[in-house]
Amino acid sequence: MAEILKGKPVADKITQQTEYIIKKLKEKGITPKLAILRVGERKDDIAYENAVSKRCEKVGIEVSRITLPSDVKEKVFFDALYDISYDVKVHGILMFQPLPKHIDSEAARKMLPPEKDVDGATSGSLAGVFTGEDLGFPPCTAKAAMEILDYYNIEISGKKAAVIGRSLVVGRPVACMLMEENATVTVCHTKTKDVREITKAADIIIAASGQMESIDETYLSKDKDQTIIDVGIAWNEAKNKLCGDVLFENVSEKVYALTPVPGGVGAVTNSILALHVAEAAGRMK
Repeated sequence: MAEILKGKPVADKITQQTEYIIKKLKEKGITPKLAILRVGERKDDIAYENAVSKRCEKVGIEVSRITLPSDVKEKVFFDALYDISYDVKVHGILMFQPLPKHIDSEAARKMLPPEKDVDGATSGSLAGVFTGEDLGFPPCTAKAAMEILDYYNIEISGKKAAVIGRSLVVGRPVACMLMEENATVTVCHTKTKDVREITKAADIIIAASGQMESIDETYLSKDKDQTIIDVGIAWNEAKNKLCGDVLFENVSEKVYALTPVPGGVGAVTNSILALHVAEAAGRMK
């Protein structure tokens, strides 16, 4: 049976770090503040918003929620984004995406200041990830995957890593983070041939395709101790539970270590976002 890489102890460690930063900020009269901008009533967005708000408020971060209807006029949306972008009391902004089609998403990302972009949505933040520079903040989910590897002492340097998925939210940034830690990385996507041969040769597999339970034992090596970080999360109607990109019951007997769903990467993501807000508050003058 694989070692189960649970997210809670990782999240608890990050939360301790966040609380320490906030304590020091409040000694200087600074209260970190997060503004959440959501358009529409998507259930998964609302669930994430509630979880983030709860986490932030628990560690002493003030939260302001701006909720707009899905048919909001573009000008009204941009006025709201402008207000929080240039409000000196707001240190971090979480802007839910994708935005409705009638709103210019690229213009929205350009308006959002990288220094307040606590979930890595802007080009400035992503540039920081790709170049290794301290610009903005990396996407929280990608960072959560790396924090889990670090916490459980999974060796990265010199190892082969396969990233399944090339999104700007997880796949590409986590690939860059792995390379920054001296891994040799292959990014797989829908046009990749022989994905199974690539994953079988990997020491670390990051499953971030968004295809529920698509990774089974046929993707694994019989000879290597492999670690899988499962980033996916979706509701499985047939099983009546949340599942990831990995077919857990088939894979857990075949690998060295594996994150669960739920209770793995997702449990760490919220704690990282709260940390980013605290760090953003500390950077601002």
